[in-house]
Amino acid sequence: MGNNLDKQEEITPQEISQQLGLKFINVPLLIRALTHRSYLNEHPETLEDNERLEFLGDAVLDFLVGAWLYNRYPEMPEGYLTRLRSAIVRTEQLARFAQEMGLGEYMRLGRGEREGGGREKPALLCATFEAIIGALYLDQGIDRVQEFIAPMLESAAQRILSDQKDKDPKSLLQEWAQSQGHGTPFYRVVSARGPDHEKIFEVEVLINGEKFGQGLGRSKQIATKAAARAALTELGLD
Repeated sequence: MGNNLDKQEEITPQEISQQLGLKFINVPLLIRALTHRSYLNEHPETLEDNERLEFLGDAVLDFLVGAWLYNRYPEMPEGYLTRLRSAIVRTEQLARFAQEMGLGEYMRLGRGEREGGGREKPALLCATFEAIIGALYLDQGIDRVQEFIAPMLESAAQRILSDQKDKDPKSLLQEWAQSQGHGTPFYRVVSARGPDHEKIFEVEVLINGEKFGQGLGRSKQIATKAAARAALTELGLD
């Protein structure tokens, strides 16, 4: 890694643009997007870091991801769209996009950040990716950003949806409730019928005091999961 500490200084901005697969009209915008504030401390000739571009890119991403999901999944309920958008724009996922692009190699970091593993830190990778989005928006407009991120969103959304299918229904219901600003789902045993060796439990799930589903099972745990699954079905999230 020692030979690559200053890689962003060893090649021209045009070469960085080419290697990242991002053609910029205003190449200095790209370089600014790659510049962390720690770099400014050691290079006073550099006038601006990427924090303002990061701010802009965050807003652009939030809008474009929401619009993309709205059009890509026309039958998906609002609550599920919200949860999926949150999963896509979270730090870890944006850092993954940055890693796939190889952004870490080209980030302009101060010595302390470099030696501290800054090129692999999810927070720095995420921030740099957002700054790249902000810079691309200023350079070529919203349509170019949409074209650039659409393939990333497609693969990320498919992976997230696939992973969520394997999740416990209680976890999925709780995530939905939290995304909507509701309280934690509460599970209440309504009845327990039959002899001890063949008892059937009935459980209902309430959110903010409102019943969302109920389920049956030979144990409280099974009945609770059935209630959560029924609630997800009622909400159109299964």
